[in-house]
Amino acid sequence: MGAGPSGLAAAWRAALRGLSVTVLERAGHVGGLSASFEVAGVRVDHGSHRLHPATPAHLLADLRGLLGDDLQQRPRNGRLRIADRFVGFPLKAGELAGRLPPRLLAGVARDALTAPLRNAGPGAAYAETLRASLGPALYEALYAPYAVKLWGLPGEEIDGDQARKRVTADSPWKIARRVLRGRPDGQGRVFHYPRRGFGQIVEALADAAAAAGADIRLGTACTRIAPTAEGVLLRTAPPAVPGAAPGGAGPAGRGAPPGVAAPRGAGEEFTAGRVFSTIPMPALARLVEPGPPAGVVEAAARLRFRAMALVYAVHEGGRWTPFDAHYLPGPGTPVTRVSEPANYRVSAADPADRTVLCFEIPCAVGDEIWTTDDFSGIVHDTLARSGLPPLRLAEIAVRRVPHVYPVYETGYAAHLAGLDAWAGTVPNVTTFGRLGLFAHDNTHHAMAMGYDAVDSLTSGGWDAPAWRAARARFARHVVED
Repeated sequence: MGAGPSGLAAAWRAALRGLSVTVLERAGHVGGLSASFEVAGVRVDHGSHRLHPATPAHLLADLRGLLGDDLQQRPRNGRLRIADRFVGFPLKAGELAGRLPPRLLAGVARDALTAPLRNAGPGAAYAETLRASLGPALYEALYAPYAVKLWGLPGEEIDGDQARKRVTADSPWKIARRVLRGRPDGQGRVFHYPRRGFGQIVEALADAAAAAGADIRLGTACTRIAPTAEGVLLRTAPPAVPGAAPGGAGPAGRGAPPGVAAPRGAGEEFTAGRVFSTIPMPALARLVEPGPPAGVVEAAARLRFRAMALVYAVHEGGRWTPFDAHYLPGPGTPVTRVSEPANYRVSAADPADRTVLCFEIPCAVGDEIWTTDDFSGIVHDTLARSGLPPLRLAEIAVRRVPHVYPVYETGYAAHLAGLDAWAGTVPNVTTFGRLGLFAHDNTHHAMAMGYDAVDSLTSGGWDAPAWRAARARFARHVVED
């Protein structure tokens, strides 16, 4: 269930083993948030995506085997706005010293020296955790406003797990070492990216899975999951608008790859020996019959995802800037990042007379950002407030995505634990993936989950100890920036 990176990786690996595999995907395209599509003849992504050098060697080798020379290694060339000025991202020592206000630099230095005196303690919130580790100066300048924009909550109301999952350089000394010496093998300063957009990865996985025998059904929504003596019964129905992308934005990606079934007009029933679910865990709880206990239902309702409005602005006259992304953590605009997809790659297919920018705006379904029609005003205001070049704006396209970032608000862990414990009792159903585990993860993490799930299928049945070990590895995943 679900044709994102984790589901497709599992489908491909299982099909290569000769297993009978059916993939059910609600949307009319593969990839989920990892899909690419065209705006004004330019391939764009659902926000900013990269394949990180931290990708394990065996996964990277598999992707190189599927994509060949189309999987390019590229230098990172972004900018971060902090203290009302831009610095290069990844950070560089000389630029930081020359660009940041002396007062901020002095505060960071003071916090580094006094770090041994600070201790957040167990159970501390995001704000307290980062104030203790990074120091108050850097936290207030960068992480505090970013938390409000990204997750819709002040840092005091966000669980400390958010800091541990999202902030890898968790002390001024670690930041200094990275700035001065870089990371091993150039990690953080280079990335991998396909010539035809990030979605080329999931398209290649889908093609390979289909070629190996997997039956990929697009536009097919699961409406019921019922364990039986023979396995698991699944009932499906097509969505109201087959092929629609989340938020009613129309078709995304390239649609059905060769060998992948197009949306169907009637529901079907399937019986599976095992179901791999990569859909949001709260959604899984609504589909299983008999349903979970009342307490689990209540816990599922308390787990929230942050939504995102993705605004694509077509700029006439060639490239807008030489940078791949501009990070905007400050409170002056609701936009958190502006990326220029054509700068992520080298491709002769990109037109020379125009480019497309993607403005990422975190929001909640139904709020003012989600429902507005005036995104052009937000775009122009963001550029003016952030000191970015103006646009020669030709058109705007918008996609609204309801499930993007899990919100780790205080108390989430108890709700998730109850829901996860229940999911583990559903016979022959296994949940994983970014949405399936309510996790902040990179694409290589998602693929690794799919591989491990298939590896837990043995000739003797389900290898529960192997899967428990895999879940323990997943819990140690930290998002690579």
